[in-house]
Amino acid sequence: MKVLVSDNLSDSGIEKLQAVPEFEVEVNTSLTHEELRQIIKEYDALVIRSATKATADIIEAADRLKVIARAGIGLDNVDIPAASKRGIVVMNTPEGNVITTAEHTIAMMFAASRKIPQATASLKAGKWEKKLFRGKELFNKVLGIIGIGRIGRVVADRAKGLKMNVIAYDPYINADVIDKMGIEAVTFEELLRRADYITVHTPITQETRDLINAEALQKVKKGVIILNCARGGIVNEVALAEAIRSGVVAGAALDVFTKEPPVGNPLLELDQVVVTPHLGASTAEAQENVAVAVADQVIDYLINGTIRNAVNAPAIDGELWATMSPYLHLAERLGSVLTQITRGAIQEVAIDYVGEVSTMETGPLTISILKGLLTPILGPDVNFVNAPILAKDRNIKVIESKRKEAEDFTNLVVVQMKTPQQQNLVAGTIFGKKDVRLVRINDFRTEAPMEGHLLLIYNIDTPGTIGAIGTCLGQHHINISMMDVGQVLERGENIIFLKTDTPVPDEVAQKLLALDNVNVVQALEF
Repeated sequence: MKVLVSDNLSDSGIEKLQAVPEFEVEVNTSLTHEELRQIIKEYDALVIRSATKATADIIEAADRLKVIARAGIGLDNVDIPAASKRGIVVMNTPEGNVITTAEHTIAMMFAASRKIPQATASLKAGKWEKKLFRGKELFNKVLGIIGIGRIGRVVADRAKGLKMNVIAYDPYINADVIDKMGIEAVTFEELLRRADYITVHTPITQETRDLINAEALQKVKKGVIILNCARGGIVNEVALAEAIRSGVVAGAALDVFTKEPPVGNPLLELDQVVVTPHLGASTAEAQENVAVAVADQVIDYLINGTIRNAVNAPAIDGELWATMSPYLHLAERLGSVLTQITRGAIQEVAIDYVGEVSTMETGPLTISILKGLLTPILGPDVNFVNAPILAKDRNIKVIESKRKEAEDFTNLVVVQMKTPQQQNLVAGTIFGKKDVRLVRINDFRTEAPMEGHLLLIYNIDTPGTIGAIGTCLGQHHINISMMDVGQVLERGENIIFLKTDTPVPDEVAQKLLALDNVNVVQALEF
């Protein structure tokens, strides 16, 4: 079996791979995209970090490829849906940089508070400017953490050791869970109002993009310091620069940027800003850990058929994965739909397996549903290993039932989710051998695919409404590639699923919502 390592990897990881007699390992970190596309058909495994882009055309050319393994967490550079369709397992190493990223956040908080980089540069320039670099203590200050996942929790623990008062906002974790950590759960607005320091530890999603924007920065406590060691784009950098210039924000410390390298970024012009070039995971220990971990995972899969830390497959043997793959894909998509259409922290998930699917080993399917539920919230950090743990951490109650008697479909997976605000139900099945379909959403019957850019619209069933929707999208140069309409005749209501070639921007969604007889417009992304 041939293994290609196309990005820089610690020697310990490469040596582990090379020690396997069945492996032929090639290390080539200078491949262009086209060169990789030409040779990928020769390999069974691709080991990467962040530089290699495993795009759909690369995956399409990968005739033998069984696994793409990322030494690190982020998988922005891998087309996971394309890999899943080809049956290629995508793995990451989610635990390797938790401590190092949290420690970097604390280091950046100290650096911004005590103006250490600025003072260093001044002193090295031959100056002695003690009064210019007066700082402030962390003791007894309020640290507001947005996103209290693995890294956020470590930051909170370290901050409490510094005798800071820690508050946290995470709409997808019930408040009692946060309180049990010894952290005060607050709303987003309260965190903005109270915090002396604000640090973000969320993935970059539609909901978190520009979360710290101009509007949010108008509500912060004067003199606050903003930290971002998570993902570029969560903090609006133009708005932050303006808030610093106006004196509302005292300073900032950023390790990540919307565009990297951040050429022309206005924050680089400000003395109050401390920056590092995406160093959160860049410690010798972290790089050693992820290299060894990724090598072990590739070996386990290719030699033993054991899947670990995969984002598109549960921890099962390879033979069972091949049989269950379409149903795992269906289960994950159903979970994703539910989270995208439902507001609030998940309290309960009820799953009903109907027909032949009820005779399968449903444990991996339930995990797949949980992964689908949590991925829109937490991003690609969620995998089939940690999804049940993350659900348990959030006090999500999972109820599973089985019925052999088939109804309208030979196989049916029904998932119902409850939050304090809403309760929604979806059901799906497999058409043919592997085509997943959403066949029910609450009272509405449909036959919609769950892939690409979808638009979910609820409307009153009146003549001309569907035409007005199509006209509005056409005026904004958005092409409809698929439409499916479901009805509840006794209520005179429709549910419309539109698949579009490009995402529907928020401003266009608002124009659709303003149309007569349109009640709900919800963009779904897969």
